[in-house]
Amino acid sequence: MYDTKDKTYFKQIRTPLLDLIPEENRNGNVLEVGAAAGDTMIYAKENGYANKIFGIELTEVPDSNQNNSNFEKFIIGNIENLNIPFQNNFFDVIIMGDVLEHLVDPYTVVNNMKKYLKPNGVVIASIPNVRNLKTFRNIYLRKSFNYSDQGIFDKTHLRFFTKKDTRALFEDEGYYVLDVISNLKFRKSSVATKNKLTFGLFEEFWTKQYFAIAKKI
Repeated sequence: MYDTKDKTYFKQIRTPLLDLIPEENRNGNVLEVGAAAGDTMIYAKENGYANKIFGIELTEVPDSNQNNSNFEKFIIGNIENLNIPFQNNFFDVIIMGDVLEHLVDPYTVVNNMKKYLKPNGVVIASIPNVRNLKTFRNIYLRKSFNYSDQGIFDKTHLRFFTKKDTRALFEDEGYYVLDVISNLKFRKSSVATKNKLTFGLFEEFWTKQYFAIAKKI
């Protein structure tokens, strides 16, 4: 199904994820799991977020930055069964942007990646919020999950998370969760304005995606 996705699906620069990297973890070794076309990591290296960049992606993206010489290593493979060739305690940051919901067992992957982080290294992840109002509309009003090519009901999603589940995913695997942040914090929109005016009371219903910052302890 990934082969049928539009090329723009793989070619995005995820600056909100990079902006969440704590200052003390910047300009070090950064691995992106689900690196897509490699654009985010190239941007990270060129803008002081990372010194050495590495990528892992399930599929090859033709005519992309996957083959960019700025990468120390770019691996094509499935993170769930990949023989990862990195040393323990090597990365300052591991980024997993919209990856975990696509996995059969995201819990094991989150646990396994911990050993590759330096002490006090961080994981930065983004995960769709299934508690969004779109879920209510689809299931209870339209009587269907109404799978699509992207978004909360992307047909390639295997797991579904709320804010509480996102926090538990990392805490249960031995991380210290620094924060779980709504995508509304990064948007200038009428919904983001409504969220502020209502003091975040309905945030979990308006949020499409949560960003987690979790530290190795």
